[in-house]
Amino acid sequence: MRRIEAISIIAGEADSQGALLVGNIGYPSRELYAVGDRASNFYMLGSMGLASSIGLGLALALPKRRVIAIDGDGSVLMNLGSLATLADQDPDNYLLIILDNGCYGSTGSQPTCTARRADLAKLAVGAGISEVRVAATVDEIRKGMGNKGVLVVKVEIGNADVPVIPLSPEEIIERFMARSALSSTRF
Repeated sequence: MRRIEAISIIAGEADSQGALLVGNIGYPSRELYAVGDRASNFYMLGSMGLASSIGLGLALALPKRRVIAIDGDGSVLMNLGSLATLADQDPDNYLLIILDNGCYGSTGSQPTCTARRADLAKLAVGAGISEVRVAATVDEIRKGMGNKGVLVVKVEIGNADVPVIPLSPEEIIERFMARSALSSTRF
């Protein structure tokens, strides 16, 4: 399955759940924008490795909202500590989806460790995450979207030919905050 196809399924399910959706940097965010832009999508334009942490922070700050973060295998490998923190906090309203194509897709498709031996589902289990699933089909993705924890989705290498997101970082955060009720949340 192509990554953009998986993202399209995830975006549709997130929309039907009324979930806030955090997109990984680079092409995954561009693909998310192309398949279904909505104000409750937060597009990462930098900070590789932090979509999982941002999603967890949102889930903890907004416990009544469903939060889904889409991250890549390379990004999660850069921030493995987020898996231990997710296990420790274990929020019922949060799902981390890791799109594993075995490469750093936004920087030239250099192989990640998952292309050889690393297994992100096993790392998530080892970190203590109570619910970990692996998906490679449409049905497996949809079934996994109803849970919390981690869903590792196996996708093919390759970026879709989609345009750059035409929103400034300020526009992205302002409309996301208005949609997510963060503007009225005090930290």
